[in-house]
Formats: sequence, structure tokens, C-alpha cells
Amino acid sequence: MRSFIFYQTSYSLWRRQRGPTARPYHCFLSSASFSTADYDNGNDFQSNPSKVKIFDRHLKRKQRDRAAWLLCPNDSFVRAVAENLLDRLEDCKKTFPMALCLGGSLQAVRRLLRARGAIEKLIMMDTSYDMLKLCKSSQPDLFNENIETSFVVGDEEFLPIKESSVDLVISCLGLHWTNDLPGAMIQCKLALKPDGLFLAAILGGETLKELRIACTVAQMEREGGISPRVSPLAQVRDAGNLLTRAGFALPGVDVDEYVVRYKSALDVIEHLRAMGETNALLRRSNILKRETALATAAIYDSLFAAEDGTVPATFQVIYLTGWREHPSQQKAKSRGSAKISFKDIQKQFGRGS
Repeated sequence: MRSFIFYQTSYSLWRRQRGPTARPYHCFLSSASFSTADYDNGNDFQSNPSKVKIFDRHLKRKQRDRAAWLLCPNDSFVRAVAENLLDRLEDCKKTFPMALCLGGSLQAVRRLLRARGAIEKLIMMDTSYDMLKLCKSSQPDLFNENIETSFVVGDEEFLPIKESSVDLVISCLGLHWTNDLPGAMIQCKLALKPDGLFLAAILGGETLKELRIACTVAQMEREGGISPRVSPLAQVRDAGNLLTRAGFALPGVDVDEYVVRYKSALDVIEHLRAMGETNALLRRSNILKRETALATAAIYDSLFAAEDGTVPATFQVIYLTGWREHPSQQKAKSRGSAKISFKDIQKQFGRGS
């Protein structure tokens, strides 16, 4: 049995419980998809595909198809990330009648919404048909029964959503697999209505640092060189720049680290497969020698095993929050508009010191 140890920012939130009410039926019509490969400062579109190719999106779709059959419905790690992300809706007085959920932990997000955000219509989108089928077949929470839910097979890199059509975009552990992350975030911003909210959780650069070390040492010993086995991920220092580059107003970034303990290094790999988080690099080595794999597991255990025999795996989760610009939002004063200098403040409050 896996045990989970969480190190998180602590804060208290008040939950508003709403009873289910009947809602009218609506239908959703999606528009043609678009790409932001040549999108410049949020002012123009081009329909050319992304020029950046890091991940094999076709392979990632297959991995998510497989994960739909392996996924644990009550994965503590996935549940904790989704719960932490959705808690941010309780800090907002604004309601979000139309919401879009992209890839990643769809099932956990749908199960944990619990009427937060007063969502009336929800669009669940994923590249994997099997994952959407699993999400559709799962029983929704009591508070979510009256949310009209649509299921759309689509790609985050070519978002099939009409511009200014949704109030909320949620992505829980999905966007870090896009080849053009800034472009995908720009598309999310354009899909939002003015004063719409973007919420995302992505894996950060410190994720699986133990596995990276073990793989590197094992390959150097057995093969005399290294090849990429763990995908590159965004660093915390880049997260704020991503939101700003995408044109979001009031950007916010915070980080949590989750340390998950397993019986062995092999259980780490099995958990990654069940989440659909295994290697999908375009220029990956298709062959992993048996002796290298066994050496990696042995090195992992020898370097990181605890006294009880379990091994840790670190998951760094970066939470991103941004709003589409609206005149009602607070804005910083323009440079040079201050009427009091810091020198005067220092003179006034520094006399007694």
C-alpha cells in the first residue's frame, strides 16, 4: 500500500455548500481549432502548427489510453493536487457558469468540484477517448449531478473552443506535456471571457529528482553515456513569465512538494504508468536494456531507501492562476505617478531610530 506525505502551503478556506437545483439543458457547439505558433503578443492568429517539437503527442495519447485502464480511482496524490487546485475557486466571489477542463486528472476534477464556482455547464476535453469514456462512466458527486457535462476529444495545442466563450479554464496535471506551453496558455486566455479565470497545475522541474539521479548513474555505469529518460519540465522561476507572456492579468504562482513513498523503485514506474506520466520525448531511446533497468532500481533503493524499506519520489507541483483582462480589475499605478518619495518616508519614520 502506498503512503503519501504532503508538504504544502497551509491556509484555511471556508467551503460554501450548495444544494442541487434543476438546471435547463443547453447544447455546446465547438469551433474549428487554431494554433498559436506565430501568435504575437495576443494580437494575431496563424493556423500553422507548432514549430516546437519536444514531446510525441501521438505516444502521449496512447499512454493516456493505457492509463484509463490502469488508473486508481482514489489515487491520493492526484486527489490532493486536484483538491488544492479547486480550493482556489472558494476564494472567488465570482461565479463561473461555463467551465472548460483540459486533460490531466479529469476524473478527480469532476469528482471534487462539489458545486464550487457555481458551474452550470462543464466541458471535459482530452486527447484520449478512453480517458473521456472512463470519466463519463464514473459517478459524479451529489453536488455535480445537475451540471450539464459535455465530453470532447481535443488537443490542448489546437484548442477547439470558440474565443471568449468560457468563464473558467481548469487544467490539472496536463499542460506540461504540450510542445508549446506558452502557445497553449495563450489559447486558454483567448477562450476565456473578459474577467475569466485560468487555473492550472503542472509538474515542476524538481519532480522525480531521485529517479533522474538513479537513471543517470545507472546509464553511466552500464552504457558509458546517458540518454533522456525523464521529460524536461518548467522551473518555478519561469512560471510567472509564462503567465505574463500569455497575457494574463493578476498572475499568481505558488509551489507545493509532494513526497510519495513506495515499496520499491518498480512501484514508482507502475504509478507513473497508471497516471499516464511516463516518458514521451520525441527523441527518446526506444530501447532500455534489462541490466540498465535493474541497475536503476538497485541504485534508487541504495541511495534513497528509508529505514522502513520504502523509497521516496518527489513531485513538485506548480499552481498557476491568471485572469483575462477586464476594466474592473485592479491595476498598478503608472510609473512616476507617486506623490511621496521614499526619502521623505524614511525621514519621517526614521527619526526615532
